[in-house]
Amino acid sequence: MWKRIFGKRRLTILSITLITVILVSYVTLVYYPNSMLAAAYAASDEKAGSVDARLVSANSKFAFDLFRELSAEDMNKNIFISPLSISTALAMTYNGAEGTTKDAMAETLNFGDMTLEEINQAYADLIESLENVDQSVELLIGNSVWIQNWFEPFVKSSFLERVGASFDGEVFTRDFESLKTISEINGWVDERTEGKVTEIVQQLDPILVMLLINAVYFKGDWKTIFDEAQTQEQDFFLPDGDTVKVDMMTTSGEFSYYSGETCRVARLPYGRDKVAMYIFVPNEGISLDSFIANLNQTSHDEYISKLNREDDLTVSLPKFEVEYGVKSLNSVLKKMGMEIAFDPGAADFTGIASTAPAGLPPLYMEYVDHKAVVEVNEKGTEAAAATIAGIGLMSVPTSFVVNRPFFYEIRDDRSGSILFMGEILNPAGT
Repeated sequence: MWKRIFGKRRLTILSITLITVILVSYVTLVYYPNSMLAAAYAASDEKAGSVDARLVSANSKFAFDLFRELSAEDMNKNIFISPLSISTALAMTYNGAEGTTKDAMAETLNFGDMTLEEINQAYADLIESLENVDQSVELLIGNSVWIQNWFEPFVKSSFLERVGASFDGEVFTRDFESLKTISEINGWVDERTEGKVTEIVQQLDPILVMLLINAVYFKGDWKTIFDEAQTQEQDFFLPDGDTVKVDMMTTSGEFSYYSGETCRVARLPYGRDKVAMYIFVPNEGISLDSFIANLNQTSHDEYISKLNREDDLTVSLPKFEVEYGVKSLNSVLKKMGMEIAFDPGAADFTGIASTAPAGLPPLYMEYVDHKAVVEVNEKGTEAAAATIAGIGLMSVPTSFVVNRPFFYEIRDDRSGSILFMGEILNPAGT
């Protein structure tokens, strides 16, 4: 009898223990991850709210100024860029600008009265705020500085420290004459864009001594997905009035929407509704070119402020993919006020390195290249971009390394008479 009672008691204790273990495991696997995720979201949202509004405004104005120039330069082409990538690469470069070059870059980038310290802190806050923005959104940002190996001793540690601290920039010292370096640079971009941008550089000009690179990757799922079964082939009207067949996705639900005299605007959110795609469709009779020509930060923000919630809005959007670039931004950046930065005889990047004491020519911005890709489908959006700013010397010392057997002569250049000649097969031998 006592054995039966003891056995039942032991079974009860084991059952309670098992239930406790299951409950603890459930709490550990479900509650704590959710709690940690909520904390991460709260920290990310708080950091986003603390980003200096002056930098956000500066970057927005730069984005629209740049896009208008590109739209005018590449008329009748699909255009896609990452203003964040371009601004970040230029901001890293700005850390090495001095004098009138610094002034010109500040004006182009709309930094106004912000100090370098304030700009760097704002970028650090911005980059940090984009971490943990949404579990349904993957957003990766990478920055790096690549230095020609012989030039590395001339680079100021203060410049690299600022780029590292504020932009989390990785630093690489490599031989720019090696094909392996080109492969490594492209590999770095490829990895940080999840394979969407596989090549940003094909060759490295001998005048280059430094590259500043930014890479951005984004992948987000729609908050309200498009049912693939609803996707149908429909007409899309081209600027010249002709039509082309496209796969048109359709969904309906609660969206923010605005319809005005010049355009219609819809907001399509991703994930937890903190990141969204905004689509601007000019009204009939207003060309996209003229709409973009008149679009700036002020008019853009006015459109956004007029969005109202629509409880049952039907949205039809074409599936599309765009690959833009590698696009040289030299001409548009010069038009926007940065011409001096590209002038070998006038640019001042002594904040990067002091070349004069070593008898080297001054640094200047050789080029700024950008590549961006995007794919929009029923599930969401995947996009990536990379920007590379090449810093060069007006002329680069030529290396002459005698590391193979050689012939030599001693010659009287007045008459051309050769006094001695010989060959060296082994300098350590006889």
